[in-house]
Amino acid sequence: MSATNHYDLIIVGGGIQGVAVAQAAAARGYSVLVLEKTALAAGTSSRSSKLIHGGLRYLESGQFGLVRESLKERAELLRLAPSLIRLQPFYLPIYQQASRDSLTIRAGLSLYALLAGFGKGAGFCSIPQRKWGELDGLSTRGLKHVFQYWDAQTDDQALTRAIMHSALSLGAELRCPAEFTRARISGDTCEIEFLENNQAYQCTASVLINAAGPWINQVAERISPPPPAYPIELVQGTHLVLNGQLNRGCYYLESPQDRRAIFALPWKQHILLGTTETVFKGEPEKVSPLMTEEVYLLGCFRYYFPDHYITIRERFAGLRILPESGSTPFNRSRETYLQCDHPKYPRVVGIYGGKLTVCRATARKVLHTLRLSLPVRIPRADISQLSLELP
Repeated sequence: MSATNHYDLIIVGGGIQGVAVAQAAAARGYSVLVLEKTALAAGTSSRSSKLIHGGLRYLESGQFGLVRESLKERAELLRLAPSLIRLQPFYLPIYQQASRDSLTIRAGLSLYALLAGFGKGAGFCSIPQRKWGELDGLSTRGLKHVFQYWDAQTDDQALTRAIMHSALSLGAELRCPAEFTRARISGDTCEIEFLENNQAYQCTASVLINAAGPWINQVAERISPPPPAYPIELVQGTHLVLNGQLNRGCYYLESPQDRRAIFALPWKQHILLGTTETVFKGEPEKVSPLMTEEVYLLGCFRYYFPDHYITIRERFAGLRILPESGSTPFNRSRETYLQCDHPKYPRVVGIYGGKLTVCRATARKVLHTLRLSLPVRIPRADISQLSLELP
């Protein structure tokens, strides 16, 4: 590759956000190159709670737009990727000491169903008391009510690979492992340098997308002139994989310690338990579960499932990008923020935050932001009609 190679978009980062932009851009006829330093979905995109969901708890903080968008994307992904995403029953128990009573939860679930358009997976119901004993050993001490609603579950790493496979079939290119080393923005051109197999390469692009996840600010520092800073904190989320099974479905639990939401989910014939929210200050590649997080999660699980014999099979931690704030991470906005180097004709766009569920919607927003910076191309496909499958 020489400096004469030119792309409409170069994307740094092969996580779910980067590959979603690659697919959307390639479908619209743009030439696309993705640079991924280690492997697809090597970071946060393989360390999530594996949920394609509307975000029921976001209703309480008034993030109705995010919930509506998420539920719309959930429906689309269920249609396009039935082999990768499936609806699951979620059980939401209400105990005497819960911070929200049954009427409040019923109102929230009613709004959730309304925002979902009363389509597939939008309904909810109450589980009669005579059936509580069938809920995987869920404690009935102080139990007042159990709601059941629907959301979806996926293999986040597999979904990332499937979207990248779709992008490649539309003409996008992937260099992996390849490390982005430098970019210089000059007029309407981005001059890009990267390393692949210890060899330096150069190319140019009309726009550069920084989709590096927790490494986003490290990538931004390699761009000249530097794009505007956006104040963020990295927040660690730890999950545990436990021996045993949950045969009835997923459980939305309230931590008895601090009333945060905790999920216990069936996962590959075992139990996935998470997550935590711990502000992280180190280098992203060194993130790892903390003993305090493990104790916190196990304490919650034992509280609700006292008869389960617990052994840990696996531990993993991922990093979220959240806006810097004095509030607790749990209460901060989960909206994605696009940081541009120019308000009208951006050459660099940084994707800050972003949820697995809305990755395709975020990609559409990125391309809309870049509409005046990119050339006119003939579309190749409509991604709303492209099925997502592993190669």
